[in-house]
Amino acid sequence: MKAEIIAFIDALILYDYLLFGATAALFILFLLLAILLRHRIGAALSMVLFAFLILILAPTLGYRYMHQWLFHKELALTHHRALEFTDALMIKGTLTNTSRFPFTSCHVHAGTYKLSGYPIIDSLFKLNPFRKKSIVLSGPIEQNATVGFTLFFEAFHYEKDYNITLGADCR
Repeated sequence: MKAEIIAFIDALILYDYLLFGATAALFILFLLLAILLRHRIGAALSMVLFAFLILILAPTLGYRYMHQWLFHKELALTHHRALEFTDALMIKGTLTNTSRFPFTSCHVHAGTYKLSGYPIIDSLFKLNPFRKKSIVLSGPIEQNATVGFTLFFEAFHYEKDYNITLGADCR
C-alpha cells in the first residue's frame, strides 16, 4: 500500500497540483462564507455541506476527467487467438496517442471475463475478470503515433464463451 501511494505521488503532474490547490481554496472559501453567514443557519449549513462535497468530489472526479482529457488515447484489439499446442491466449492490439502531449509510458492491462448469455449477470462478470494481465510500454510515444503490443495469458484453458477487455493508463 505504501509503495502504491508513493508511486501515485511520483506520477502527479502540474495540472494535478493545480486541481488539488483549487479544491483546497474553494473548500476554505465556502467555509469562510459559511462563517460570514452564521446568523442565517440554513445558508451556513448549506455552505458547509457544499464545501465538504467539493472537498470529496472535486479531486476524485476532477482527476479522472482531467486525465481522460489530457492523455487521450485510442486502444484497439486487433487480434486474439487461443493457441492450439499450448494452453495460452495471445492478444494483439494497438495504442494510438491522440492527445496533445507525448506519452512517456503506458500501462496496458487486459482482462478476460466469462459470458453467461444474460446481460445483468454479464455486467457483474465484467467487474471481476477471471484472468488479468498487464504490460508497461516504455519509451516516448509521440503525438498521433501508433504502437503495437502483444499480451500472452499463459495456462489459459477455458472452453466456454468469454470476452476480453483492454485498458491503458498513459502518462
